[in-house]
Amino acid sequence: MDRREAIRRVALVLGGTISAPALAGLLAGCEKSARAPGTAWVPRAVSPEQGEMIAVIADLIIPTTDTPGARAVGVHEFIDTMLADYYDAGDRARFAEGLTTLDARARASCGEAFVRCAPERQIGLIVQLDHDTFASPQPDRPFFRTMKELTLLGYYTSEAGATSELRYVAVPGRFEGCVPFTAIGRTWAV
Repeated sequence: MDRREAIRRVALVLGGTISAPALAGLLAGCEKSARAPGTAWVPRAVSPEQGEMIAVIADLIIPTTDTPGARAVGVHEFIDTMLADYYDAGDRARFAEGLTTLDARARASCGEAFVRCAPERQIGLIVQLDHDTFASPQPDRPFFRTMKELTLLGYYTSEAGATSELRYVAVPGRFEGCVPFTAIGRTWAV
């Protein structure tokens, strides 16, 4: 599969839309960091606390099931790389402000930082943020929309997302238009 085909498939997964910085990152290849094995990841676009928050949010969006979750495949590192290398300063500032606002909401409702809240509370805050983000049109791309886009993009372009989560048949068989989902089991890559 070539890069153009991979981008087309990721765009389908994301509902057909992808932001310009995310597309630029994909076209550039967004290679893994040259970090030495065994060394800890240090975020470049956000603070270490915000990096941990990104990892928690991404794992809430794509949790570990019978396949690896977002944190396990390094989506938080992917998001940091995308922000550092492909998003402009204004977009990075809006993203960081979104993280700060979410953390403030968590402190108001849980009495603790977002990453220390109980998972049920974290999910509640994320669901509310998702509703708020998509309920009203906003002139600037909201933080959570960017977060979801980069999480899906990072996950489904990772090896685990492309091979464990999605199924792919290079030469498909006959067309069966009405198949119960239980017979399929997973979403298939296009």
